[in-house]
Amino acid sequence: MPKTQTQYICQQCGRILPRMLGRCPNCNTYGSVVEEIVSPGPASRGKTPARGLGGKSAPLRLREISGDAEERLPLSISEFARVLGGGVVPGSIVLIGGDPGIGKSTLVLQLAMEMARKSRVLYVSGEESERQIKMRALRLLKPGDKQTSLPEELLLVTETNLEVVLDHVRAAAPSLLIVDSIQTVYLPELESTAGSISQVRECAARLRELAKASNMAVFLIGHVTKEGAIAGPRVLEHIVDTVLYLEGDRYQAYRLLRSVKNRFGATSEVGVFEMRESGMVEVANPSEAFLAERLVNAAGSAVTVTMEGTRPLLVELQGLTSPSNLGNPRRTPNGVDLNRLLLVVAVLTRRVGLRLAEQDVFLNVVGGLKITEPAADLAIAAALTSSMRDLPVRADLALIGEVGLSGELRWVGQMNARLNEAAKLGFRAAVIPRRVQRAEPLPRGMEILEARSLREALGLALVSGEKKE
Repeated sequence: MPKTQTQYICQQCGRILPRMLGRCPNCNTYGSVVEEIVSPGPASRGKTPARGLGGKSAPLRLREISGDAEERLPLSISEFARVLGGGVVPGSIVLIGGDPGIGKSTLVLQLAMEMARKSRVLYVSGEESERQIKMRALRLLKPGDKQTSLPEELLLVTETNLEVVLDHVRAAAPSLLIVDSIQTVYLPELESTAGSISQVRECAARLRELAKASNMAVFLIGHVTKEGAIAGPRVLEHIVDTVLYLEGDRYQAYRLLRSVKNRFGATSEVGVFEMRESGMVEVANPSEAFLAERLVNAAGSAVTVTMEGTRPLLVELQGLTSPSNLGNPRRTPNGVDLNRLLLVVAVLTRRVGLRLAEQDVFLNVVGGLKITEPAADLAIAAALTSSMRDLPVRADLALIGEVGLSGELRWVGQMNARLNEAAKLGFRAAVIPRRVQRAEPLPRGMEILEARSLREALGLALVSGEKKE
């Protein structure tokens, strides 16, 4: 009889360790190393042929391979189709990750109901019963829509054994398979528990082989717990074709579906949804929604244009400075990286002359968005300066530019797309860095104010700012 072996695997990064450790030396995560018993069966040795692919492989000449574009399955949820690259690709495997309670199951159920009106869909749930899924589906029906009944071709099954799931797939022959979630399914031939690194990887590999062999689209839902004990969706990023993350504050209404990997479309695309009682509702004009509650001519408010993939979004940045009674004043950002805020505060203190060393600084991105690009530096500086001097920023002004350590403004990419989006929403002027090369003309119809330094830009942005210089 073959002997079983014991190995220690980090549940965060998947590294195999020789012994039990309190902290993984690879990802520096505490308490993530778990003991697993590995049986030297066919699955663990890796000598079993690929299931579902069938037949022998043979090399082909590149010029003999068909190069036609992949025909996608149409999807009426335009924001979802935008992130996927235009629709669902047959034979692809898509991973949707996010925190618990963010709305992954709701969004995927809406996708299943839309797809089931044209083709057969199999929804496999390992967390909820069929009754719970039906109650949610009834809430998602639109009363004013012509199609108010549940689709006939939407099949539900509650199962966690992947072998049984594959039998259901062969019997039903769906065009779309949804597994909710990948952490709940398991293979009985593996000794480890469901949700472990070995189970998640093997189950995802089986589903990938099934998708490629049958030309069936597969959607996987992955989540991480608050403690991060269960293997997160990042373990599967190299297996799947597309990785989508549903982001947003659970206390905010807006959700962002972000593409971080897509073999059939552009990466970093973003779809904007609003969480309502009837499910996820598409936001046709996100910029207008984010600026709907903006208080015009209020000190500490500035508007910038950030790029989310190929889509420009206008967002409001709110800054607040307050005298501090602490030895180390607080720097509290929400939606912006702390290091970026510290950089802008340092430049304002050293190059502009603001006494922020004695002030608590708070910065908030309205709408629950997270800005990572440096094009928002100028708006951050304008919001903090506006709050410090109690002078409002021009209401019809957008600020775009990166701030350097010497106090200069640097050019950012896709400036024309940013300015066009600002002009559509009624902004009449924009402060941008001074152009070095004037090869590409800027859009007409807007007052373009070019500034070389941060001090000059703040003088153009703040109302009556020239008197305070």
